[in-house]
Amino acid sequence: MSDQWVEASQLPVELVALIDTLRPGENVLITRNGETIATISAAVREEPVRSADSEDITVVATAMKLSASARDALSERLGPGYLVLDLHSAPPTVDVLLVPPASPQLIGNFRALYPKARIVITEIEDAELGVKYEGPVRRLLDAGAEAYLPSSTIPRLAEQLDRTMTQLNQLTDGTVRQALVSGEDG
Repeated sequence: MSDQWVEASQLPVELVALIDTLRPGENVLITRNGETIATISAAVREEPVRSADSEDITVVATAMKLSASARDALSERLGPGYLVLDLHSAPPTVDVLLVPPASPQLIGNFRALYPKARIVITEIEDAELGVKYEGPVRRLLDAGAEAYLPSSTIPRLAEQLDRTMTQLNQLTDGTVRQALVSGEDG
């Protein structure tokens, strides 16, 4: 009988994360009513190349389907202090997890799987690299909104609004529209 395969994206995220933590010689047993019905064994995988001072590298995992060229482009723009990996080949100790707009439940699952990671929601459209993950904020900005300010308090909203209005007023060409998204730290 020849090998059969299942695309990892069709499996539950938790199972894929468990499989990703396996080392050579380790297995995951699949059981039904207490009896083993299947075994998943770790494959020998190439580890990402890391420099001697790897603690200075920020590991970024992408939880959206990106081509290798899109991940490489992101990694190149971030610079040598970053390593960008697909979620399915990233270790459970990732520093940053880029996630497209998703349900609060999925974000909660990611938080449980990657408790030390900074989870960053991103809406991105890059026609050149064939990437399109738009969400409600991107659609609102595309419809004509000038900015999006996710503020936690009225004083923080005032700071963000003042900074945003200053930036918008500094535009010299009235025909140019610049959509601004300002987070709590930005």
